[in-house]
Amino acid sequence: MPEQPRIVIIGGGHVGLTLALRLRRKLRAGEAAVTVIDTQPHMTYQPFLPEAAAGSLEPRHVVVPLREALHGCQVLTAQVTSIDHAQRELTAMLGDGKVEHVSYDLLVVVPGSVSRALPIPGLAEQGVGFKTIGEAIYLRNHVLSRLDIAASTRDEQLRRRLLTFVFVGGGYAGIEALAELESMARYATRSYPPVTPQEMRWVLVEAMGRIMPEVSPPMSEYTRQRLAERGIEVKLNTTAKSFENGHAVLSDGDEFDTDTVVWTAGVKPHPMLEDSDLPRDTKGRLECTAKLQVRGTHNVFAAGDCAAVPDLTSSDPDALCSPSAQHAVRQARVLADNIAALLRGEPLTNYKHRYAGSVAGLGLFQGAAEVYGVKLKGFPAWLLHRVYHLAKMPTASHKARILGDWLLELPFRRQVVALGELHDPRAEFVKAANTRGLPGPNGRAAG
Repeated sequence: MPEQPRIVIIGGGHVGLTLALRLRRKLRAGEAAVTVIDTQPHMTYQPFLPEAAAGSLEPRHVVVPLREALHGCQVLTAQVTSIDHAQRELTAMLGDGKVEHVSYDLLVVVPGSVSRALPIPGLAEQGVGFKTIGEAIYLRNHVLSRLDIAASTRDEQLRRRLLTFVFVGGGYAGIEALAELESMARYATRSYPPVTPQEMRWVLVEAMGRIMPEVSPPMSEYTRQRLAERGIEVKLNTTAKSFENGHAVLSDGDEFDTDTVVWTAGVKPHPMLEDSDLPRDTKGRLECTAKLQVRGTHNVFAAGDCAAVPDLTSSDPDALCSPSAQHAVRQARVLADNIAALLRGEPLTNYKHRYAGSVAGLGLFQGAAEVYGVKLKGFPAWLLHRVYHLAKMPTASHKARILGDWLLELPFRRQVVALGELHDPRAEFVKAANTRGLPGPNGRAAG
């Protein structure tokens, strides 16, 4: 290796940022150069997306600018299109469309995952995911705008369509997104007198026999009951067959019109991995050893959703770590330690962590948690959810901003304004510009 080897990290998400921050602390001056490549110039803390969508958190506070956090590291905003490990080189497309070839001595592949959509008619046209801050902001504005239109129309059929919200996928992402948005919408009806909470229909579609498979069956059932108490329909052992033209058709025979379809039914490894010569398993994840090295290599590492890492705490020799944020962040720390050890010729350590449990927010003051076998419900679980994720949020400044948002919630009411123009900010200007030259009310050309 050269005197200052180059470490390239593909992915600036929670794993990539945690890894880079730890490497920056562990590596000595001049020991290695670190480059982080991501399509976005920021990291999104996804566990806070539901609260950002509900308005409990300012969206800017749940994202961490990479250049702000990673002083001393090179940050490259680009899309990695291929990896040629035989040549120790990757290809990246920059924002201006130019292609750049980046060489490396050590490579870390942590691009995360993308939504796994199914070929359901109408899904691509009607659905929206819930993995980015843009999607969270869009859903907030969209739900509030549905209430606004419903409060203004006398068309009962249109009203029912506007006030019907469908979520597909009963994992953590789907449950928290649904619970937070329903809580927000229920509160918002105070500002829309013609609309009552009872008029809204919230439907969760889950193909399995229970929701939240990450927790025990009793906690899963508790969560389902809490949702049902709020009038949310939880359809288990049910799949979506079609969403064409906003008409939902479910496998249980139910059919209805809806203007909102949120898809949270699973993820898949980043498609960038398809154009690489690194070994992958049947699900498209990189095959890794317990030391987080990609099998068959000594200088390529992976972690998080895109990595198939052996679970050494399981009695099953073929067991793999679940694709959870808990595993991903802990893997990032071991990964940083192993990279430093590799550079110094020291032995690498195995990743071994027993799953501690899960916490989920179910709307304001409601939650469900199961930590080391201890079950918490309601307010204590909700509080634990907030405290845990606040502690895991990178950088002290973002912790302070999030805490400030929560404290401001106590004396003041929630803001329930929809800013739909954010999604097409040029619309009004284009409309105004296109009126130039058209006949005015006096028959003369405008302008």
